[in-house]
Amino acid sequence: MRRAGLGEGGSGNYVASGYSVYEEENEHLQEGLRAKVNALKSLSIDIGTEVKYQNKMLDDMDSDFDSTGGLLGATIGRVKQLSRGSQTKLLCYMLLFCFFVFFVLYWFIKLR
Repeated sequence: MRRAGLGEGGSGNYVASGYSVYEEENEHLQEGLRAKVNALKSLSIDIGTEVKYQNKMLDDMDSDFDSTGGLLGATIGRVKQLSRGSQTKLLCYMLLFCFFVFFVLYWFIKLR
Protein backbone atom coordinates (compact mmCIF):
# COMPACT_ATOMS: atom_id res chain seq x y z
CA MET A 1 0.00 0.00 0.00
CA ARG A 2 1.41 3.36 -0.98
CA ARG A 3 1.28 6.46 1.17
CA ALA A 4 0.44 9.78 -0.35
CA GLY A 5 3.50 11.77 -1.37
CA LEU A 6 5.99 8.94 -0.87
CA GLY A 7 6.07 7.93 -4.48
CA GLU A 8 9.00 8.15 -6.79
CA GLY A 9 10.55 11.45 -7.63
CA GLY A 10 11.75 14.54 -5.84
CA SER A 11 8.66 15.27 -3.77
CA GLY A 12 9.16 12.11 -1.70
CA ASN A 13 12.43 13.42 -0.30
CA TYR A 14 10.68 16.59 0.81
CA VAL A 15 7.97 14.60 2.64
CA ALA A 16 10.54 12.28 4.21
CA SER A 17 12.52 15.26 5.49
CA GLY A 18 9.25 16.66 6.91
CA TYR A 19 8.78 13.43 8.82
CA SER A 20 12.31 13.66 10.23
CA VAL A 21 11.61 17.19 11.45
CA TYR A 22 8.52 15.90 13.24
CA GLU A 23 10.50 12.99 14.63
CA GLU A 24 13.18 15.33 15.96
CA GLU A 25 10.55 17.56 17.50
CA ASN A 26 8.88 14.52 19.09
CA GLU A 27 12.24 13.35 20.45
CA HIS A 28 12.89 16.79 21.91
CA LEU A 29 9.43 16.93 23.53
CA GLN A 30 9.85 13.38 24.76
CA GLU A 31 13.12 14.31 26.50
CA GLY A 32 11.45 17.30 28.12
CA LEU A 33 8.61 15.13 29.32
CA ARG A 34 11.04 12.52 30.64
CA ALA A 35 12.88 15.21 32.62
CA LYS A 36 9.61 16.46 34.11
CA VAL A 37 8.53 12.94 35.06
CA ASN A 38 11.89 12.33 36.76
CA ALA A 39 11.54 15.60 38.66
CA LEU A 40 8.03 14.63 39.81
CA LYS A 41 9.25 11.18 40.84
CA SER A 42 12.06 12.71 42.89
CA LEU A 43 9.66 15.16 44.48
CA SER A 44 7.16 12.45 45.40
CA ILE A 45 9.93 10.34 46.96
CA ASP A 46 11.07 13.36 49.00
CA ILE A 47 7.48 14.01 50.12
CA GLY A 48 7.11 10.37 51.17
CA THR A 49 10.32 10.55 53.20
CA GLU A 50 9.18 13.75 54.89
CA VAL A 51 5.78 12.24 55.71
CA LYS A 52 7.44 9.21 57.34
CA TYR A 53 9.68 11.50 59.38
CA GLN A 54 6.73 13.66 60.48
CA ASN A 55 4.67 10.59 61.45
CA LYS A 56 7.56 9.30 63.56
CA MET A 57 7.87 12.69 65.25
CA LEU A 58 4.13 12.78 65.94
CA ASP A 59 4.26 9.29 67.46
CA ASP A 60 7.11 10.39 69.72
CA MET A 61 5.18 13.50 70.76
CA ASP A 62 2.10 11.39 71.45
CA SER A 63 4.02 9.13 73.81
CA ASP A 64 5.59 12.17 75.52
CA PHE A 65 2.17 13.77 75.99
CA ASP A 66 0.78 10.51 77.38
CA SER A 67 3.54 10.31 79.99
CA THR A 68 3.10 13.99 80.86
CA GLY A 69 -0.66 13.48 81.16
CA GLY A 70 -0.09 10.66 83.63
CA LEU A 71 2.22 12.82 85.71
CA LEU A 72 -0.21 15.74 85.62
CA GLY A 73 -3.10 13.44 86.59
CA ALA A 74 -1.20 12.21 89.62
CA THR A 75 -0.41 15.79 90.63
CA ILE A 76 -4.05 16.83 90.30
CA GLY A 77 -5.00 13.85 92.45
CA ARG A 78 -2.65 15.05 95.16
CA VAL A 79 -4.09 18.59 94.94
CA LYS A 80 -7.61 17.18 95.33
CA GLN A 81 -6.47 15.19 98.35
CA LEU A 82 -5.03 18.36 99.86
CA SER A 83 -8.22 20.29 99.20
CA ARG A 84 -10.28 17.71 101.11
CA GLY A 85 -8.30 18.40 104.24
CA SER A 86 -8.37 21.51 106.35
CA GLN A 87 -5.14 22.83 104.89
CA THR A 88 -6.61 25.59 102.73
CA LYS A 89 -3.80 27.97 103.65
CA LEU A 90 -1.24 25.48 102.30
CA LEU A 91 -3.31 25.09 99.13
CA CYS A 92 -3.35 28.86 98.58
CA TYR A 93 0.43 29.02 98.98
CA MET A 94 0.86 26.17 96.54
CA LEU A 95 -1.40 27.83 93.93
CA LEU A 96 0.44 31.14 94.34
CA PHE A 97 3.74 29.32 93.87
CA CYS A 98 2.40 27.68 90.67
CA PHE A 99 1.30 31.06 89.31
CA PHE A 100 4.71 32.49 90.15
CA VAL A 101 6.49 29.65 88.32
CA PHE A 102 4.28 30.06 85.24
CA PHE A 103 4.86 33.82 85.30
CA VAL A 104 8.63 33.34 85.47
CA LEU A 105 8.54 30.81 82.61
CA TYR A 106 6.39 33.17 80.52
CA TRP A 107 8.75 36.05 81.23
CA PHE A 108 11.78 33.89 80.35
CA ILE A 109 10.24 32.77 77.05
CA LYS A 110 9.14 36.32 76.23
CA LEU A 111 12.70 37.66 76.63
CA ARG A 112 14.13 35.02 74.35
